[in-house]
Amino acid sequence: MKVVWRLEAATVRDVYEALRAVRSIAYTTVMTMMNVLEEKGYLKKTPVDRAYMYRPTRPRQQIVGAMVRDFIDRVLDGASSPLLLHLSKDARLTERQRQAVQRLLDEMDE
Repeated sequence: MKVVWRLEAATVRDVYEALRAVRSIAYTTVMTMMNVLEEKGYLKKTPVDRAYMYRPTRPRQQIVGAMVRDFIDRVLDGASSPLLLHLSKDARLTERQRQAVQRLLDEMDE
C-alpha cells in the first residue's frame, strides 16, 4: 500500500521494482498481495495495455483505519486494548505520542 500511495497509481511491476530495490521479494508475492488488497476493497484495478493499474479506493487514513480494525478483529478477537497497551510501551514512540496513547487507555477504563 505504501508504494501505491506514494506513486498514486501503480502496476504490479511498479510495486515489485520499488520493493526489490529495498529487499528481495518474488514478483508473484507482490501480485498475490495486490490481489488480496483488491479483494479486501483497499485497491481498485483497471486494465491498461496488457497490465492492470492499481489505485487506492479511499484516502490513506480511511484505509489504515480499516486495516487496523481488520487486524484487531482477526488477531485480537476484536479487543483493541492489548494493541493500545503494546503501543504505550513501544520504545519508538515519542513522549507526546505515548501520552496520547495513555489518554486513550484512560478513556477506555472510564
